[in-house]
Order: sequence, then structure tokens, then C-alpha cells
Amino acid sequence: MVTERVVSLAPSATATVTRLDAADTVVGLTRACEWPVDGSRPPAVGGWPNPDLDAVERLDPSVVLTCDPLQRGTAAALRDRGVAVAHAEPTRLVDVFSSVAAVGAAIGRPADGERLAADLRDRAERVRATVPDDPDERPVVYAEEWGDPPMAAGNWVPDAVAAAGGRCPFVPPGERSREVDAAAVERADPDHAVLHWCGTDQEPADTALADRGWAVDPTVHVLDDSLLNQPSPRLVEGIETLAELLHGVDAAGKASE
Repeated sequence: MVTERVVSLAPSATATVTRLDAADTVVGLTRACEWPVDGSRPPAVGGWPNPDLDAVERLDPSVVLTCDPLQRGTAAALRDRGVAVAHAEPTRLVDVFSSVAAVGAAIGRPADGERLAADLRDRAERVRATVPDDPDERPVVYAEEWGDPPMAAGNWVPDAVAAAGGRCPFVPPGERSREVDAAAVERADPDHAVLHWCGTDQEPADTALADRGWAVDPTVHVLDDSLLNQPSPRLVEGIETLAELLHGVDAAGKASE
């Protein structure tokens, strides 16, 4: 049975629902959610960290989609009100694929969700099979989720960097992003720095590391934060983008001309 009234409180869930061609089921979302669909945007029910629960309840949703430990309290509060909630907390790349399938199931499109998850896995594996497997041929990548204070990216980002053919030694895969100091980055001597600041309209400058006086000289890339921070289909686009930047591998898993 297809769910007819979906409220998405997570940008990743919104991105997944729209990729499943189910945008017509969305009756509400947060201001943080992108809406890459022609036509009117559903009404906003507050921000990502502080949605208006009364507004959510007034929309009479069949299901509310939440994501991340920071939305655990929101999910619990809505369930206390008798609202059906599908909550996800992916931490590794494999969890992201599972959460995509789970969103499909939550909105009544389990087969579509499984197909999308399988397609995303296949795309990531095509890239992984093309980039160098030898650690000596894999550049060190410093992935920065936030700039003030500098935060090295964790969760699924180290997995994404590995799939794209890099080494990201700052945070173990699956652990939360953490503050990092100049000395740690200088010891690692990264070949590339990827700046993908989360949840801000402020795009980092490619001189950010040099402006801090850090004694490193990586090639700096500034990426849209959704390409790495969002546990949605956008993450695989991020892996493909990184593979192009690190190794000249295109989205089909082939070396660029």
C-alpha cells in the first residue's frame, strides 16, 4: 500500500523520497530540505533541529521520516503523540544503502526502495573497482565537515573516501565527526583537502587551510555539503565526484580522457 501523506523532517529522507518519484506524497518538510521538483514546495514545519510538532500533527501524516541521533528526541515525541515515525541512524556507507531501502518501505514502495539501494551499491562498487587498491597509490584526504572549529568528517565519509580511492585517517569510519587541530592534520600531510561544511549558506574559501596558517599544502576542493554529509542517493554522487577529483575516474567507473 502506497503511503499518501509523508512528512519529511530530514533532508536525506526528502532527497530519497524525491529520487523514488514519490514527491507527490510529501505534505510537509523542514526548511533545511531541498525540493528539486517542479511545482509548489510543500509547507515547512520548522527547521531540521527544531520542527514544530503541532504543525506536523496538523498535517495528519501517514508517516513522518526522521534521521540522525539528533532527531531521536523528535521521533520519540511524535510517537508519544500517536504519530507513525520511521527513524534511521546510519553511521557507515552500508547503512546508508539500507536506510534508502527503509525509506522506500516506510512510504509503501519497498520494491522501489530496494531497487534504488541496489543501484546505489552498484554505482559505488563500479567506482571502487576502478580506483587503485594499493594503499601506496591512494592519496591521503582531509575531509572537513565544519570550519570553526575545524571538524574532521566521520560517520560514512571515511567509507566514501575509501570507495573513491583515498585514505581518510582522521576519524575511524562510523564514529562521529570530531574537532581536529593543526598538528594532527600536519602529521597526516594530506594530498587533498575536501571542504564540505554542513548546514550553512557560507561556502568555504579554498584558502581556508592556508588562512589558518596550517603547514600543509594539499589540493583543495570545495564541495556542496549534501554530496558527503547527506546519507541519501546524493552520497553516491559524492563518491563519484571524489573519484574524479582524486583519480580522474568518471561516474561510469572509467578513467577520464
